[in-house]
This record gives sequence, C-alpha cells and structure tokens, in this order.
Amino acid sequence: MTQRATIGRRTLVAGLAMGTALALSGAAWAQDVLKVAAVWTVPVEQQWASRLHNALTAAQERGEIEYVFSENISNTDYERVMREYAEQGVKLMVGEAFGVEQPARAVAADYPEIAFLMGSSLPPVEPNFATFDNFIHEPSYLSGMIAGEKTETNQIGMVGGYAIPEVNRLMNAFMAGALAVNPDVKFSVSFINSWYDPPKAKEAAFAMVDAGADILYAERFGVSDAAKERGILAIGNVIDTAADYPGTILASALWHGEPMIDKAIADVKAGSFTASDYGIYAFMQHGGSSLVVDEALAGAEAVAAAKAKEEEIKSGAFTVEINDVEPTSTQ
Repeated sequence: MTQRATIGRRTLVAGLAMGTALALSGAAWAQDVLKVAAVWTVPVEQQWASRLHNALTAAQERGEIEYVFSENISNTDYERVMREYAEQGVKLMVGEAFGVEQPARAVAADYPEIAFLMGSSLPPVEPNFATFDNFIHEPSYLSGMIAGEKTETNQIGMVGGYAIPEVNRLMNAFMAGALAVNPDVKFSVSFINSWYDPPKAKEAAFAMVDAGADILYAERFGVSDAAKERGILAIGNVIDTAADYPGTILASALWHGEPMIDKAIADVKAGSFTASDYGIYAFMQHGGSSLVVDEALAGAEAVAAAKAKEEEIKSGAFTVEINDVEPTSTQ
C-alpha cells in the first residue's frame, strides 16, 4: 500500500560534497525499485494531485517504485518536508512548486543526486529540476465546443482557483472552443483564490446561475454541486466526475498522469533524467489528456464535430493556442 507519511523535524546534514554534483547519468540512480516521494499542498483526492498520485500508486502496485507522500502541506512548511524526504534517500521527488518556487529550487540545488519533477510556471534548472504543467488545453477546447453548442441562454459561468498560467490556458481554450461554434456566447469568469474551497466555489457558481448562466465550467470542486442543485449542466476538469453527478456533467477534459510519471520513472532508472519540461506528456498525442462526453446530453452532431476536431488535433492539422493570459468576463 502507498504510505501516507508524516515527517517530523530533525537535524539535516549540513551541505553536500561538491563531488555529488555530477550529471544525472549512469548507474547513480539505476535500481530495481525506485524510492519516490511526493509532497502535496492539497488532499490527494483533489483533482490535480489525484492524477499524479494515482499514477504513482499504480507504479508502486506494479512493483516499480516505493512510494511515500505527504498531503495538505502548507507553503511555509513545504521546504522542510522536501528536505526531510531528501535526507531519507529518495531518488525521485514529485510535487507542486507553484507557490514555493524559490524554496523548491533551493532544495533541488542542495540535492543534485535527486531527480525533482515539479509542477511549475517557470523553466527547468540543470541538472536535476524538471518541470511540468497539466497541458490539457486541447480537450478543454473540445469541451468548449460541446458547451457552445448546448447553451440556450448563451451565458456560461466559469469558476477557477487561481489566475495562473496553468488555469488560465485551460479556461481560455474552453472559451475559444465555445466561440468557434457559437460566436454569441458570453462568459462570466471568477477566481476563488484557493485550490480547495468547495463552498466558496459553489457560492461563486450560484451567482453566475442567478445571472443567467445555464452551463458552468467547473475548474474547482464545488461548482458541479451548484449545477446539480440548480438543475443545469457543468463541464468537468482534470477528472471524470460524471458518476457523482449523473445528468449534470456534460463533458470533461481529463488529465492522465501516467504517461509523464512513467516516463520520469523510466528516465531516472535509466540514468537519463534531465532538467527538461515533462509537460508535453499531457498532450493528446501522448495520451496524457482526453475528452469524455455524455452523448445523450450533448447530442450526436456536437459529439461528431468534437471528435472530428480531436482527430485534427492529434494529427497536427489543428493546433489549440496556449494562451496563459488571465481570462476575463465578456458580459
């Protein structure tokens, strides 16, 4: 079973010999069962973290890694937890550096023999700090097409966590997809400034429904609950929650963490891990993202149009723009 680790304070070894600052190659990291640790600022059930947590758990169940993790770690405590794991001999550390960029990169610099794979808005840093984002803008565009065809009021409400590139690009892609099939659609956009506050997200969504929105874009937990209570439709993000909200989830843009996680594990074992951008493994052509649609709700024509566009994306005939600018309301 995956170990849910609680790490206490202890004295750290002061510094590392300069001789350890070697290129991440050869047999230094090669081993049969890789020790991997993850540090999450949210519960592992939260949609973003769950995609990677599930992929790491699957790798452990296959016998490829030994996996431990800590969840609900505050930004102020994040560096300490990273250092504790580093001192325990892990060879790959996974996490989210969005709110702790400088501390996370400082830890990586102090432990060049460890591979770090961190969600980040900034570039990788040699020799061992690789980055990634959940680049699911392609299925987000497709879900926008579905929503644009379905709305009757031509008003769509969108609730996000933080207005950072990782969120902005998904919302912008969704809006572009909706406008591509319905130029009359308008959007209400709101950010709750939290990664996990379902009640706050729900209240923001209620306000949008009261203003006329008949479809909600649920970038955060809580929005689909509002849609269900008001009897309207919602667009899911990152995970498929249709089973939890039957008759409510119109479509979802899904993120699959396995391609990226499996690639990173293989690279570390092979001694070929580099400070590169692993975010590309979220693209549809790598199987890192997909669209799921309730065809009964969406209608055959809308689904066929979305699937045709999906094939264009996978073949390279159509490119969904990556737009990291903060989206704003258009009504």
